[in-house]
Amino acid sequence: MVFSSLEFLFFFLPAALGIYYALPKKLKNAWLFLSGLLFYSFGEPKNVLLLLLCCAINYAAGLLISRYDRDIRRKRAVLVVSLILDLGILGIFKYTGFAVGLINAVTGLALPKNIFAGIANSLFGTSFSLAEIALPIGISFFTFQSMSYTVDLYLGNIEVQKSFVDFSAYVTCFPQIVAGPIVRYRDVSEKLKSRRVSLDGLYTGICRFVRGLAKKVLLANNIGLLWRDVKASDLSTLSVFGAWLGIIAFAFQIYFDFSGYSDMAIGLGKMLGFDFPENFDLPYTSKSVREFWQRWHISLGQWFRSYVYIPLGGSRCGTLKTVRNLAIVWLLTGLWHGARLNFLLWGAWFGLLIIAERLFLGRLLEKIPPFFGWLYTFLAVLFGWVLFEAPSADFAISYFGAMFGRSGVFADPFSLRLFCENSVTAAICLFLASGAPGAYRSRIDGRLRLAGLKFSVFELTEPAVMLSLLLASAAYLVGEGYNPFLYFNF
Repeated sequence: MVFSSLEFLFFFLPAALGIYYALPKKLKNAWLFLSGLLFYSFGEPKNVLLLLLCCAINYAAGLLISRYDRDIRRKRAVLVVSLILDLGILGIFKYTGFAVGLINAVTGLALPKNIFAGIANSLFGTSFSLAEIALPIGISFFTFQSMSYTVDLYLGNIEVQKSFVDFSAYVTCFPQIVAGPIVRYRDVSEKLKSRRVSLDGLYTGICRFVRGLAKKVLLANNIGLLWRDVKASDLSTLSVFGAWLGIIAFAFQIYFDFSGYSDMAIGLGKMLGFDFPENFDLPYTSKSVREFWQRWHISLGQWFRSYVYIPLGGSRCGTLKTVRNLAIVWLLTGLWHGARLNFLLWGAWFGLLIIAERLFLGRLLEKIPPFFGWLYTFLAVLFGWVLFEAPSADFAISYFGAMFGRSGVFADPFSLRLFCENSVTAAICLFLASGAPGAYRSRIDGRLRLAGLKFSVFELTEPAVMLSLLLASAAYLVGEGYNPFLYFNF
């Protein structure tokens, strides 16, 4: 189940919130735990036990770390074992197939696929086969959240949670269990003890949820249709204009898809009395790749910074070790997104750019006009999205070739038709991604206040706008079947 579904909007959410508000304070965490399991079971009933196992491992590790607080050797041993178990679960379900394929490829010495299996098995005895393992929904998110608890407890940043129900409510809380933002325990530990939902908080949460729903359903889904058509076309004949149009459409799709889902999660958190961290901050306005990654999937970047980059030494150990640390973080970031070569290349691409900015490029970007810094960043991100979306190396090579004129055609009827059909949606995406609405709102409100108006026109009309967006989103979901969620299996 996803937030942008009729089942969630009109059945699960009203029931979950109704029961939550009706229950006394001491039972609210228990309902969060139970409703999270119920929400997860709609998509992955067989993996609920895996989710509970993850909760049990880190809850038990937390108790032992607290018990051995003054025995550093035992305390460290408990942390190491819990991390091995967490990463082991993640590795088995997410990376086993990739590892086996890599071993077969290396030991097969890149033999042609049609004769690889027999020759590799006879010569090297290493042509492994493995039944396909289904990837549990949201496994990267809930394992990272659980690990952050045990690491922070080991470092003394938080206090131990002695209630299994309260700890599990943190891990399984349905607004963020399958797609984040990645919420660290220290961000919500006080709210788990005591929280209150005010009418203002409820209204703010509803508005944030509806905005996210509209971004996902009305923008991401529609502009995604353009990318779907381009991706399915014959890349050998794809025009330059069509190739650039397609990848720009995907850039908008993944932004409004994921940031919309994050907005919905943050809004739902508000409805439950939580303040989840922001996950996006107008990333396409960035003027460097480093800035882009301070604005995109913020919670993931902060997680890697806190639990990988800084423990490795960060930027405190000289240039070579800083480069090493950045390379490790970005290869891991690529792997986090998926067990495929394209994700490793995607992570390596951004790692190289950020290392270059750290060494010399950043100083150059500070000296040139801001527009050129933005253009460089946007182009670098688009190239990265080609790698991110490429199902194979052949696709990536062909798509890059199309972007740079391999077909010899700048524009064709196919690309022009797609542009005309999607120009309004693309213009809205561009307007919103640029941050212009916020700037215009502040400017207009400022002028109205100078004119003596004591209230915001936007606040006055907001309820009607939110209701219209909700109805339009629901109508789209009733009538359309294209409703993917790009980060669902990360």
